[in-house]
Amino acid sequence: MLSVLPGLQEQKLAGAESRSAQAKRDLFSVRVINLSVNAVSYTVAAELPPTEDPFNGPIKNIEPWNFTILAVLMFVVTSLSLSENFLVMFVTFKFKQLRQPLNYIIVNLAIADFLVSLTGGLISFLTNARGYFFLGKWACVLEGFAVTFFGIVALWSLAVLSFERFFVICRPLGNIRLQAKHAVLGLLFVWTFSFIWTFPPVLGWNRYTVSKIGTTCEPDWYSTNIRDHSYIITFFATCFIFPLGVIFFCYGKLLRKLRKVSHGRLASAKKPERQVTRMVVVMIVAFMVGWTPYAAFSILVTAHPTIELDPRLASIPAFFSKTAAVYNPIIYVFMNKQFRKCLIQLFTGMGTIPDSHRNQTSERPGITVESQTGEMSAIAARISVGGTVSPRSDDSPTDCGSFAQLPIPENKVCPM
Repeated sequence: MLSVLPGLQEQKLAGAESRSAQAKRDLFSVRVINLSVNAVSYTVAAELPPTEDPFNGPIKNIEPWNFTILAVLMFVVTSLSLSENFLVMFVTFKFKQLRQPLNYIIVNLAIADFLVSLTGGLISFLTNARGYFFLGKWACVLEGFAVTFFGIVALWSLAVLSFERFFVICRPLGNIRLQAKHAVLGLLFVWTFSFIWTFPPVLGWNRYTVSKIGTTCEPDWYSTNIRDHSYIITFFATCFIFPLGVIFFCYGKLLRKLRKVSHGRLASAKKPERQVTRMVVVMIVAFMVGWTPYAAFSILVTAHPTIELDPRLASIPAFFSKTAAVYNPIIYVFMNKQFRKCLIQLFTGMGTIPDSHRNQTSERPGITVESQTGEMSAIAARISVGGTVSPRSDDSPTDCGSFAQLPIPENKVCPM
């Protein structure tokens, strides 16, 4: 009987020790929560409950129907973008005459927009359908980098496209023509320059992290670190201000050239110039609509990182930037007479598009300059280096036979 008592005493002592250890663990967990509430430490994010971590569950204060709406919108935008941009690439592959130096950058734009939708659009649809970024932190970094990289490639493609049109119409270097090697150099610049300014967050200069709404990833706009601020400012200057300046300068010079050429001409003869002017305005407005909200948002939260924004409101600028992949093909490709006639030929078998195996300087009759290259190229063909207009009447039709006598060869005029 006496031998049993020590055993009971030992069990009581062990139970007391376990309860004391459990109390200490509970106290520690409470302290961790208090630290997170008081924002004393930056290492407590891993200790948050799963429902507060966007990698483990939806954000509490956002109703599920909000994510459902975003998922539906991203499904529509992604489907349209993938189909439109794939069609651009397929038509270019199908018709040899579309593979001109001035079309390289248009196809590059389609490739970049396609990749933006394939990575960011598809992932955003899946994560919004689940309500949180369930793919994990590494997938977040990859998605943030891919969307930013391909998005900046598309943005700079628009700037290079404006420069190439300025180069063709205004001829700043005189008789030097845009050739395939020049177009390839433009593509190398776009991809290299975009990579230089979108890869640093992967290496530690800023970072790619989950957005406020918890279903997409982006650069850390909300960081209070001055080093991260320097990246955001540099990124804003090189990937928004700089290309926007190029677009305004080149299209501004182009419009001044067109006004100078059309001055004093009949109203009917000015129709192509008016059409090009409207097209340029549409291009600039589309650029501003797609990218200005995102740029303004990034600067706002960088200047005021403690600003309180509704996560749903903060997701709107990023959504607008993704919609650019839908209307870019419509503006830059489907409103292009050359591409449009090739599409008609592809789907209906009707049209005046020459055989894709023929040389670009085919002499088949009945094919006008506009059907080959559009209004802007017809204007470019009539503008000499000195800025005068060739003596050909604007109202008379131009066939492929007379095209060879124009100042600019068919494969070097702007395909607008």
